[in-house]
Amino acid sequence: MNTLQQFNQFTANLPQSDVMPALFMGHGSPMNGIELNEFSTGWANVAKAIPLPKAILVVSAHWFTNGTKITAMDFPPTIHDFGGFPQALFDVQYPAPGNPALAQETAQLIKSAHVELNHDWGLDHGAWTVIRHMYPQADIPVLQLSIDYTKGPAYHYELAKEIAALRKKGVLILGSGNMVHNLRMLSWEMINGGGYDWANEANEKFKSAILNKDHRSLMQYEQMGSEVKLAIPTPEHYLPLMYVLGLQTATEDVNLFNDKAVGGSLTMTSVKIG
Repeated sequence: MNTLQQFNQFTANLPQSDVMPALFMGHGSPMNGIELNEFSTGWANVAKAIPLPKAILVVSAHWFTNGTKITAMDFPPTIHDFGGFPQALFDVQYPAPGNPALAQETAQLIKSAHVELNHDWGLDHGAWTVIRHMYPQADIPVLQLSIDYTKGPAYHYELAKEIAALRKKGVLILGSGNMVHNLRMLSWEMINGGGYDWANEANEKFKSAILNKDHRSLMQYEQMGSEVKLAIPTPEHYLPLMYVLGLQTATEDVNLFNDKAVGGSLTMTSVKIG
């Protein structure tokens, strides 16, 4: 059986009329991966409210590559790509399987770029810290699609459209980052909640554009004002949002959740499409 036949068999039990939502998750601190708090509860509640996915494809801020890659191993390792946190966080393993057939099918769907099938990465903390609260049994295949750092927001927005067909095959596409993410200006005094004025103003601009389906402005975020420039000093945590917005159809609703600023310069605001 070839990989395409394996993928078709994998998705055969899901009616083609069922379209999975798409999610952007503000993931914040890695500690959210082991803490039961308002954010991890929000992720778990979303999982309960949507159909059970056949597989999950994650676009994480923490896999920023030259070119586009997708994990294609049977069992992706849990990556602890951080430092200075308690040992309990490093001890976490999220042993979800991969799906090489789905990886190859996804690569074939993408025509705008050559997609490398990768066997060296795994699930970084942008993926597993969120998904382990959503699906704690780790029995749903998880893959990661990397973000090509040589390309701009419009490129990633359009690339997302090429993989939209996966939503009809039971694949949950999940972007993981933060709309406002400036660690250089992090305030430990505000770590439990609260944002600087510029962070709140930038987040309000983002939310207004999302709710009004003004994707063009969001793709051209550098023209949205000085507060947005502070909110996005580097683009890796913002670009996963482009993938989720690129999947939105004209008739799909959008909902926001976990809408809170923490540490002064981060927002956990998350988006559900569909």
